[in-house]
Amino acid sequence: MAKGHRSQIKRERNEQNRETRPHAHAKYVRVSSSKAKIVLDQIKGKNVGDALAILAYSPRYAASVIEKVLKSAAANAENNMELDVNKLYVEETVANQGPTLKRIHPRAQGRAYRINKQTSHISIYLNER
Repeated sequence: MAKGHRSQIKRERNEQNRETRPHAHAKYVRVSSSKAKIVLDQIKGKNVGDALAILAYSPRYAASVIEKVLKSAAANAENNMELDVNKLYVEETVANQGPTLKRIHPRAQGRAYRINKQTSHISIYLNER
């Protein structure tokens, strides 16, 4: 039999499975996950400084959103985990599909075409070299 109450067991399990790497998330971002993945693939494996330089000069809209997430992850590493920002690199990047905003566009003869506005959840995980 299990020891303790169900909430205690869950609390212990969640403590064991907690993410130890510095990370940051942006949810419900108004950019499709496929377009965000193009930018995320460019910075994967790079140092934080190099990744920020790449994002600053990228012409894509997703780059500005990802830049904010990367700065947040670096700040989390520096303030919460007391890691050196100069030694950090982008270990893992994730862009999952979020809920789709469904809009209607009127067309000729009373018809209506569907417009799907995609959203995504962007996550960046850092680590120390």
